Amino acid sequence: MTVKRLSVEYNKVNERGTFSPGDIISGRVVVVTSKETKVQVFLVRAKGKAEVTWHEQEAQAPVVHNKKIYFCFEHIILQDRNKGDGSEIIGPGRNVYPFSFKIPNKDMPSSYEGKWGKITYTLRAQLTQSIWLVHKTKTEFPFLTKSEFPFASKSEIIIIGLKEQQCVTRISFCGPGKITMKVISEKMGVKQGEATGVSVEVLNNSPCAVTPRFYLREKQTFAAQSKRAVYTNDILLGTGDFVPAETSRTITKVLSVPPQTTPTFFNCCMMKLEHSLKVTLHVPLARDPEIKLPLVVLLGSPKPHQQKAKRWRCVSLSRHPIERIWSSKCTLYLLK
Repeated sequence: MTVKRLSVEYNKVNERGTFSPGDIISGRVVVVTSKETKVQVFLVRAKGKAEVTWHEQEAQAPVVHNKKIYFCFEHIILQDRNKGDGSEIIGPGRNVYPFSFKIPNKDMPSSYEGKWGKITYTLRAQLTQSIWLVHKTKTEFPFLTKSEFPFASKSEIIIIGLKEQQCVTRISFCGPGKITMKVISEKMGVKQGEATGVSVEVLNNSPCAVTPRFYLREKQTFAAQSKRAVYTNDILLGTGDFVPAETSRTITKVLSVPPQTTPTFFNCCMMKLEHSLKVTLHVPLARDPEIKLPLVVLLGSPKPHQQKAKRWRCVSLSRHPIERIWSSKCTLYLLK
């Protein structure tokens, strides 16, 4: 094995370490060999793609799969064309080969990895010595969409007033009494790591003490082959003071969206990510009443991306026609 190491590296274009449509990504492929090495083909490839895969049943029999390629560029570094001029020879030691690609200036979703799908942007290098001896390496680079509102488009969602207040009231019954819960959120749009105020008015006319809990609900939707799969995940943001039986109380909390939360997006035809603020009242020995308010997580100022490389060697179903969510000053229509 004359090839000791093969790696691909790229140069950052900003402090965040992300790339966007229209940017030029440049870097180098590094090959370390123990002696002169003849290659059949040596290339580097840049690719952006979205891919979803899930099993229809737990037995993992039928697999639903779909893939979309946003771009794919290839640059041949060395190739054996039987010229005999030595152009297909790699010298011993450390060899560096620069490359450069321009990312298409079109709307593409940001990098993302969900339960049954992911959006990845990668650089791959492949060095083929023979049909039996192929060396490969890969690294992902973080991609950030240029779309100011990746969660909105004319055909899917209409949002009026991300900074407007929202209010929802629900009445639930617990044994012989009833519980009225009114939730007021400060605004619908919240940046990563940003805090927002939430107020819960509880009128507890039941014989049980209740406790409000606040969650950030993440809803991932995947589409392939005219089918749809949905995965939800609740993140506990905080717990309020308990409300004794036959009393009323107003609980106010300041909730912070975790800075690592992926921003809401709809600009991928195969998957989308939605968020909501979920408030529940924990009732002993009964089903917890809950209220969900729409929440849009906006891009904040995340920490700089840490580049990671991967190297290897070759030898419930949800169908919602229309979901209508009311707020005190605005209405949100989600058309699936």
